[in-house]
Amino acid sequence: MEQSSNSAEFETFRQKLISRKNELSRRVDKIDHDIRHEGMTADWSEQATERENDEVLESLGISAEQELDMIKLALTRIDIGEYFSCRSCGQPIPRARLEVIPYSSLCVKCANLLDQ
Repeated sequence: MEQSSNSAEFETFRQKLISRKNELSRRVDKIDHDIRHEGMTADWSEQATERENDEVLESLGISAEQELDMIKLALTRIDIGEYFSCRSCGQPIPRARLEVIPYSSLCVKCANLLDQ
């Protein structure tokens, strides 16, 4: 019974992660497109504003790519059956934490220790 319960939970989290992965992939593609296809204007002040906008877009793209990497790792952890275990201490990661941060690989205690 426990195994089928975990399988259902794995699948629920897998679908949530895949959905977020697809959303982020679309966002990164759009950001890349916007940065590449935005023509520069002749006005230097507008060029400066456009460059600032590009920097913001690049930062958003980097954040999205980092989250994508964490999602890919979480999907791998599901595949090998380690998704619900903290990669640092091996203790269970609370389901409530995974609901909020589905790509988390650390329990709250280990995440707090890492942040210090």
